[in-house]
Amino acid sequence: MLYREAGDFSTTYPQDSQTFPIRFDRYRYYAVLAVAVLVMPFVMNDYLVNSIFLPFLIYAIAAIGLNILTGYCGQVSLGTGGFMAVGAYACYKLMTAFPDVNIFFHVIIAGGITALVGTAFGLPSLRIKGFYLAVATLAAQFFLVWLFNKVSWFYNYSASGQINAPERTVFGVEVTGPNTEAWATYLFCLVFTVGAAIIARNLTRGSVGRQWMAIRDMDIAAEIIGVNPLRAKLTAFAVSSFFVGVSGALFFAVYLGAVEVGEVFGITKSFLVLFMIIIGGLGSIFGSFAGAAFLVVLPVVLKIVGVDMLGWPTDIVAHFQLVIVGALIIMFLILEPHGLAQLWRVAKEKLRLWPFPH
Repeated sequence: MLYREAGDFSTTYPQDSQTFPIRFDRYRYYAVLAVAVLVMPFVMNDYLVNSIFLPFLIYAIAAIGLNILTGYCGQVSLGTGGFMAVGAYACYKLMTAFPDVNIFFHVIIAGGITALVGTAFGLPSLRIKGFYLAVATLAAQFFLVWLFNKVSWFYNYSASGQINAPERTVFGVEVTGPNTEAWATYLFCLVFTVGAAIIARNLTRGSVGRQWMAIRDMDIAAEIIGVNPLRAKLTAFAVSSFFVGVSGALFFAVYLGAVEVGEVFGITKSFLVLFMIIIGGLGSIFGSFAGAAFLVVLPVVLKIVGVDMLGWPTDIVAHFQLVIVGALIIMFLILEPHGLAQLWRVAKEKLRLWPFPH
């Protein structure tokens, strides 16, 4: 009975076009954000942060970035892992070259460097699309991983070929290194996740987002009505790569602390982020969060149920996870291409109409 629109009306165009026009949705959004900022840091522990919350927040940023490129602009990309590696190695070089600069700016600049690299690899999208563009971005994935393995300058000539995050603080609190507190790393990543969601939501609702969606729906028609395909596609690659680079920098510096590019940012990482937006929903910011949450929580739940409660072998549970993810991808692509986000929209519509059937 709470989810109703009676007495909830708009008197201006800005009110009518806001992100949450229904009052209940706005209150729910503010309530969730307040709990995330004011309550969750006090109940955090190392297990919750490292198993659920940090991966969820970081993968959500990467999923938002890929969703902008694939879901909103229709440009298929299989190079997400490579672009995350660009963000990670750019952040590492900045942290070691400029130790007095705040880590917050290092992450932002690393995202900017990744945006430049992503724009360069997005140039083929002006001439090719579909399967051929997917292959081109897949080539970018393998090239970037090879480059970071081959050129020892990127890992400061370390004998192991591994990069390790130095200790850095924000307002006197360590957010990188071995002595970090769970709540500090959580809040640091939460700031970037909320900022990425707000920026992406406003971009996709504005003129830039309309150009992306016009290119996605029919690029020839979009060009006829005045959309510049060069600018639209390259801005999509740049914005997407920026978010992916920020997620890669956070994944390295805050979450893992030490990275070997082939193991962490391989092709598996690209497919994982792609599966997140397929299951969560293409062309939806909420779908990016839903897909990231699902694929982060699923292995934790399977481990608790399968290994801890039922006593199954760990390798069987890992294979069972792959079966579940594969089956869900097939099911969503056939039955509900818009993923969990569409199921959530349908559920909200039924709540608004309940108890009436129509």
